[in-house]
Amino acid sequence: MPTRSPILELTAAGLFCPAGGFHVDPWAPVERAIITHAHSDHARPGSASYLTAAEGVEVLRTRIPGASIEGVPHGELRDLGGVRVSLHPAGHVLGSAQVRIEHRGEVWVVSGDYKLDPDPTTRSFEPVRCHVFVSECTFGLPVYRWGDPSREIARLRAWRRRCREEGRDAVIAAYSLGKAQRILASLAEDDGPILVHGAIRPMCEVYRSCGVRLPELLPATREVARSHRGRSLVIAPPSAIGGSWMRGFPDASRAAASGWMLVRGVRRRRGLEEGFVVSDHADFPGLERAIAATGCEVVLLTHGFVEPLAAHLRTRGLDARPLATRFGEDEEAAWRGAGTEPASDGTAVEEADLLAEPSAEVEP
Repeated sequence: MPTRSPILELTAAGLFCPAGGFHVDPWAPVERAIITHAHSDHARPGSASYLTAAEGVEVLRTRIPGASIEGVPHGELRDLGGVRVSLHPAGHVLGSAQVRIEHRGEVWVVSGDYKLDPDPTTRSFEPVRCHVFVSECTFGLPVYRWGDPSREIARLRAWRRRCREEGRDAVIAAYSLGKAQRILASLAEDDGPILVHGAIRPMCEVYRSCGVRLPELLPATREVARSHRGRSLVIAPPSAIGGSWMRGFPDASRAAASGWMLVRGVRRRRGLEEGFVVSDHADFPGLERAIAATGCEVVLLTHGFVEPLAAHLRTRGLDARPLATRFGEDEEAAWRGAGTEPASDGTAVEEADLLAEPSAEVEP
């Protein structure tokens, strides 16, 4: 590993490249921001200018109205103060990208969030060779291993049919950017009528404008809900499921789509009848594969199970270190907290309980 000064420094505003004069996913307003994707913990308002993947411009514009945003095609090189910068698919949500930064023969890659599973709404993750890889580790414990996502979608559709046969609405919690559209793109016409919460509908229209095919959608207003009562599939953000908004769907079956649904305790303490393990983040084997594919000598880990994954990677000969950031504060991250809340009997599902083998709290 070259011994020169690091390409990126951690400042009060976030990850900063002194040679190039830019920040990556800053958490405070800066002069020039390069954005990996439009989730609120990575794309914050107030910066003078934004650079992001061309496919993500409209998504970012919806999240930060009025901002000065420039899009760059995947793989196209930009010279910023003598620093070569390019963006590469991350597979997380529409327009998500990894930021490759090259300076004086050294290459760093900031991955943002990523997943390796196929997704009909976004480009697949592409590994980028580098010396230093900045990686998330949201699901950085061995217990987090996703099955076939198509199987989970099939389970979701079977649950939806069962609810309709019982005369109940089926309400599923899904993050408003990425997860909701991924689920909708996987549904068929006979899954209708499909209602979407007001926080989700605008992003669905953005996805449509970018060429993503989605089924017919209806607004989840009280009037529309009443006219389709007992027959609807309803998509809403997690924050709406436990609030007064749910009064419009009495007797509905509640479910959620998230990697955290692998832990049954999360579903139980959130009062969910079903949980579908559909994640927009890499699972533990996916993290291992992605990191190995970069050929990196140093991996800097952010937001998630940082210490356990760093210790594991060090046993594999990697120089793995924590990197303290303010990422991972989005709506889906809230599900993690639910997984460690005390149960009614005083027990809790702690991280240490999940380090090796699945416990009774985890689906086989």
